[in-house]
Amino acid sequence: MNNKYHPLVLYAKKQLDAGEQNVHLIENHPELDEFISPLGKYPHAYVLACIMDRQVSAENAWIIPYNIGKAIGGFEISDLQKLSKDEVVSLFYKTSKHRYKREMAENFYSAVQKIIHQYGGDARKIWNDTPPSGMLICRFLQFDGVGIKIATMAANILARQFKVELKDKSSIDVSPDIHIMRIFYRSGLISSEKAKEEAIYMARALYPEYPGIVDYPCWYIGRTFCHPHNPNCTECPLSVFCKKITQSFNQKNNNA
Repeated sequence: MNNKYHPLVLYAKKQLDAGEQNVHLIENHPELDEFISPLGKYPHAYVLACIMDRQVSAENAWIIPYNIGKAIGGFEISDLQKLSKDEVVSLFYKTSKHRYKREMAENFYSAVQKIIHQYGGDARKIWNDTPPSGMLICRFLQFDGVGIKIATMAANILARQFKVELKDKSSIDVSPDIHIMRIFYRSGLISSEKAKEEAIYMARALYPEYPGIVDYPCWYIGRTFCHPHNPNCTECPLSVFCKKITQSFNQKNNNA
């Protein structure tokens, strides 16, 4: 196999070149998308929203900075800086639907302090010096509550959707969510839907220059075509090489 030209990579590159990977951060809420855009007026909202995105729906996670700012009547980092940790915790219990309110409130408070003291109150300094992708991911990992999945996701959205300039993209891996795992497994790329490390290394093998390039296509295909049950295989753009379809075709022929 010529890994660089695997059909999944070709599909991902075609989408990226056509500008079709500009997904909404919060679907059907363009005003909230603008609020949490890393290139907008409140870049710290993007960082805070990424940190919130753990074991809860994306919509409930990404809206948290907006709700907190609305509750205190201001969205500037200086407005958030005035809040004590106890005040942030109280606000989370009043405004957040996150399942881990206290833990996320403490992470939120810690992130605000870090942006203030380490980045001079300007979250754009995390990414606007054209860092290597590995350095960018390390910077996100230094925030409390951020693991490799969130750090990689945050870096990938910056590179893919907002076209933030980086020295390279080789350290941006896929974030192995349910869509990545289902599609990688069904297409024969990994041995199990639970083999997350295998998926990460397979993506690296497919396209070392930017492993995370296949992240959004898998999310899109998983939500649109490759459902857990009754997948729409006939219209799926990966149907030509999908192992699931091949197995189904062979089984029908054997039973004929």
